[in-house]
Amino acid sequence: MLAPLIRLVTGVQDRWIGVDPVDADGEPIQRIYYANHASHLDAPVIWASLPPNVRARARPVAAREYWTADALRRYVSQEWLRVVLVDRQRVPGAPSPLVPLELALVAGDSLILFPEGTRNPDPDAGLLPFKSGLFRLARQFPEVEVVPTWLANLNRILPKGEFAPVPLIARATFGAPIPIDPDRDDPRAWLARARDALAALAEEG
Repeated sequence: MLAPLIRLVTGVQDRWIGVDPVDADGEPIQRIYYANHASHLDAPVIWASLPPNVRARARPVAAREYWTADALRRYVSQEWLRVVLVDRQRVPGAPSPLVPLELALVAGDSLILFPEGTRNPDPDAGLLPFKSGLFRLARQFPEVEVVPTWLANLNRILPKGEFAPVPLIARATFGAPIPIDPDRDDPRAWLARARDALAALAEEG
């Protein structure tokens, strides 16, 4: 029930450019979907845009402090979206924030994450620099496809600080996977390629 509701509220249209949502047999492909971040609706919209059999194994990655702030968000995040919760504030001696993501990938799940690390306050000015976590996951799990996903209009549908969505049409554009050579790729160069591929999808849209 949640996915159709999200699609109804946002009017989201999904486009797949250079990539298919499933394999030739209609089966899900384990992936890391990475996207631009401008709204709290971003992760739910990508999740709702996926085919049902893909959605069943796709888990958004999001900040623990936001999704555990009240009972409703805790219920939605854990019972419906199966969010992988991460702590934004690093505590000395605590495990790496990537550990929950690594465990999800080992279990065969796909991830939905935002390598800018936080919501972009001015999406029209371009993408923020990417955090290194995307590269580290891609290098550790080279068999998992890394798929750029451009989200359009969500910052206008639910602007920061607002609670009621504005009736506009959103779009989720999925692009071709970004290849990686775990032994040769330089982190900065690879992240630059991933960032450029995401920005190129904005122009496609």
